[in-house]
Formats: sequence, structure tokens, C-alpha cells
Amino acid sequence: MSENYTEDNIRSLEWREHIRMRPGMYIGKLGDGASQDDGIYVLIKEIIDNSIDEYVMGNGKVIDVTIQEQQVTIRDYGRGIPLGKVKDCVSKINTGAKYDSKVFKKAVGLNGVGSKAVNALSSKFITQSVRDGKTKIVEYSNGVLVSETDEIPTEEKNGTIVTFVPDKELFGNYHYITEYVDKLLWNYVFLNNGLTIKFNGERFYAKDGLKELLERNINGNGPTLYPIVHIQEDDLEFAFTHSNKQYGEEYYSFVNGQHTTQGGTHQAAFREAIVKTIREFYNKDFDTSDVRQSILAAISIKIQEPVFESQTKTKLGSQYIEPGGMTIRNYVNDIIKRNLDNYLHKNPETADALYQKILQSQKERKELDGIKKLARESVKKASLHNRKLRDCKIHYNTNHERRLESSIFITEGDSASGSITKSRDVNTQAVFSLKGKPLNCFGLSKKIVYQNEEFNLLQAALNVDDGMENLRYNNIVIATDADVDGMHIRLLLMTFFLQFYPDLVKGGHLYILQTPLFRIRDKKKTVYTYSEEERAEAMKQFGVKPEITRFKGLGEISPDEFKHFIGGSIRLDPVLLHRESSIKEIMSFYMGKNTPERQTFIIDNLRVEDDILEEAKVA
Repeated sequence: MSENYTEDNIRSLEWREHIRMRPGMYIGKLGDGASQDDGIYVLIKEIIDNSIDEYVMGNGKVIDVTIQEQQVTIRDYGRGIPLGKVKDCVSKINTGAKYDSKVFKKAVGLNGVGSKAVNALSSKFITQSVRDGKTKIVEYSNGVLVSETDEIPTEEKNGTIVTFVPDKELFGNYHYITEYVDKLLWNYVFLNNGLTIKFNGERFYAKDGLKELLERNINGNGPTLYPIVHIQEDDLEFAFTHSNKQYGEEYYSFVNGQHTTQGGTHQAAFREAIVKTIREFYNKDFDTSDVRQSILAAISIKIQEPVFESQTKTKLGSQYIEPGGMTIRNYVNDIIKRNLDNYLHKNPETADALYQKILQSQKERKELDGIKKLARESVKKASLHNRKLRDCKIHYNTNHERRLESSIFITEGDSASGSITKSRDVNTQAVFSLKGKPLNCFGLSKKIVYQNEEFNLLQAALNVDDGMENLRYNNIVIATDADVDGMHIRLLLMTFFLQFYPDLVKGGHLYILQTPLFRIRDKKKTVYTYSEEERAEAMKQFGVKPEITRFKGLGEISPDEFKHFIGGSIRLDPVLLHRESSIKEIMSFYMGKNTPERQTFIIDNLRVEDDILEEAKVA
């Protein structure tokens, strides 16, 4: 019998209740900080976006950012929030100045939601506005007003100071990864020439815009074929070059300073315009993939009243530069055609290098065409989606609210894949089972991806044959045993991704699953620890001789236990590439032929593990 449906079933949520109940609508996903699109970074971005809008309008050239453990403080030197509206701007939904296009013509934040989301999702949230010799401070906890001061005199400089601590009840035992914050802040200064951001004492500043962005991100891709082409006109800026070693395409796209990691109409227009202009310049009907193969590009556009596909603003949906104006497609095409055509005429060496690159890509593509056809037939015969891949229902390349949670676990052996398969969330978690150790593909050409059955099937499962645009999972998780063989498989898989899909790694999609080494339990409780240090600390919670289990492999962990390790308490270590790192040098050192340097490294880092169980008995 169905439940009674009456007036009592109808309720209206307060703004903070709705945000806390449906955080995904406002910040994408929660997460513990392991992923660069986790909510704790979106909270930082939402506050900084307001400061950037002030800078764009000519107010305040410096933004101070401080992170101490879990507390974030952001201070700008703009005009400051009008003191009589400080409380409204951080606690009344859809309240702000962004609706007045005369004040904020091309703002990042538009809906008056960002600061309210940060407020509602923070256990401590303090906003102070300084304006013309007076200041006002309001403090909240989880969106509930704690205190409010009157307007009082001050000698501080104008601006807004926001301090917040994300709520552990929602985000768990989270932590900020400095590399992710660095990347976020660098993007802000690349897009706002003359802006200085100070982060925990480090200065972020750029003067050459997207050219500097590419220079900073090119390291590790190998030599470029020609100097970066960098062009600015009106509200469009773009820069690009071609790598000599990288496969695929790599884009950094922005709208009004917002990093649109999923691209959108502006990025699609850029990709189309590049191909069209180059075809016309050389008077050759080049294949689209031959022109864009190995491209490294950045594009930034400013438009009025942008429409994004979600509150997190990762993909632009707008069709027009301004309401009722020129289409983004025509606008981008006109500027690129005129400027790039002129550039190539004035720089014949670059034009020749680009031409030779296209011919080389054409040659490689034709050599691969036959192999690809056989590889696709092989995928069909292998019944990929029945034998190798246990798929999930929600994917990264969908518009579903939970798409950022989509993951694929790459496992070794039937026992490990079986445990994860039985434990997973079938909506967002897929499992791919490896057969034996992957091939060491360092130094090999991409045709090995199609000729090697495991690589071919893995590529098909990820759906990255034609580029990252169709990537099916946001998180690609290597789940191997924490032993020598498992570590070796990790290295081989990371080599595969770095060799053929480095933009997938750079995009923050690759992770290592951390699984517990020890289970400690008595009749009252069970504790899982992930290292010897954690185990020693956890032992203090128990009495004499608790039962200690040392997990030797993933297959030893029961499905019921695995639910904990790949659910809300999942621990993921992101595979990060530091700016100073060279992909070629890293892979050569670890995966190339044996060298004296690597032998010395192994000897210097060799250690013999203690007899854990014997030590536990003594304890």
C-alpha cells in the first residue's frame, strides 16, 4: 500500500539546508582533496572568483591566499562589499551585484550562489568587508549566523577577507594538495596579466598570458616543432604549438577566467577554426586528425552572461558572444582565420614545420588505419563488455549530476577483480580485469596499443581512441597488490598512460588505490591501517594481543570489507606530474634499459621489512 500523500509531506528547505542536502548541485562533488575537482577546491575557487571580478573591474591588484591545515583565508583589495549588504551577500541565495551587467559585464560568477555555498558547507565561515574607513564582520557555522558586528572604524585597506573551514561532517578527513592549489592560482594569473596572488608566502605573477601557461605546461612533452603562436584580439586570446613526441590533443580553455575543463562551444569553435584556417592556407584538404594530432593549445574568451552546463562551470553552453549578438563560432573563426593566416605568411619557418608535422601525422595515420580496423574487430570478438569490463551506469561524458564520481578500477587477476566487482557501486564504479603483466611500452610507437590485446581492450574500455573528449570515466584507478609484483604492474600501467595519453595524467584522471595492509581487531572493534606507522599508533587503542591480519593481496579482502575501502572512505593517491618533471626522463630512468644510476637508486633505497606479526606479539 502506498503512503498517504498530504500537505504534511510538503516542506520548504532553507537555503543552507538545500545546499547541505544537495551539495553536488553547487560544487560538483565532495571528496577528500585527492582529486583536483573535489569540492574543497571549488570552495576556494568560488571565493577567489569574486576577487577576480573586482580585479577585472580595475579594483585591487593583489589577492592574498593562506591555507593552514584545513582553514582557508582569502583577502582581496577591491572595493569591499557594501557594508549594509555583507550579510545578504553571503546568506541570501541569488543575491549579488552580478545581475547588474553594467557593473560586472563579463564576470566569472553570475548567479549569486558561490559564497552562499561556501558558507553553508563550512563549519566556520567569516566574512569581513572593509570600505572607506569602516568595516563589518559576520560569522557563520554551517550557514547559521553566529555573530555580527556593527560598522566600526578601521585603518585597514579596502577589500574583502573571507575565512572558512570546510565541514568535516560532509568532506570527511580531507586535505589540501598544494599542487592542485598552485595550478588553480597559476591559471588565474595567466588569465589576468598584472595580477599578483600570494599563496602562503609564494608569489604568483605572469605577464605573457596564455603563452606563459603553455611554456609552463610544455615541460615533459618533449621538444616543440615551432615557437608558440600567441595571438590576442578583442576578447579572444589563444596560443598553440605542436609537440614532437606527444600523442593526442591537449587543451586549456577558459571563459571569463573560468577553467572550462570540459571545453564547450568556445573550444569546439577553436578546434574547428584551426583546421579550417590551416587547410585554406596550404590549399590542402587535410584530415582533421592530422592537423590536430599532438597540438598543445590554450584559449581564453570573454563573453557576456555566459551559460554553463552546471554550477561548477566546467563546460560552456553559450552560443553567442552577447545576447542577440554574433555566434561564438563565427567570432572565434573570424579572429583565428585573420590572425593565424597573417602569422603563417610572416613566419615561413613555422609554416614549414607545421606542414611537415601534418604530413608526418598523415603518414602515421595511414599506417595505423589497417591495424585499427583489426583491433576494433578484436574488441568485438573479445566481448569486452562481458569478459574484461564490468561497466557502470553513469559515465564522465554524460550530463548526469554524479558523472564526476565515475571511476574505473584496473585490477590484476580474477580474485581481486571479483572482490571489487561484488563491492562496487554499480552506478559509478566500473572494473577492468588485467590478464597478466602489461607490456613495458616505453619507447614504442602507438601501433603497439592496437597490436597488444590488453592495451587495445583497455583503450576501448576508456574510449580514448579518438582523444580525451569521449573519456568514459573521470577517475582511472590502478588497483594492484601492495607487493613487488603489484608495484611493477603500477609502473607498467603508468608508463602506458604517460607514453600514449599524457594529457589524461595531466588532467588529473589517474590514481593509485590505497588498500589497508593490516586489520586489527578484538571482540569490540576493528581498525584498518595503511602503513606500519598507522598500525603502531592503532595498537594503542587495544588491550593485550588483538588479532592482527596482514593482507598480502586484494584477493584476501572480502567483498564486505572492500565496500569500506572503495566507498565513502576510499583513499586515492593522485598521479601528479611536477612542473620540473620531464616525462621522457622519468620513464627513461624507471622503465628504460638498466643504468648505473637506477641500480644505485635501488641499492640506496633498499630496506628489509620487519617481521610485523612477531613485533605485534611483543607489543
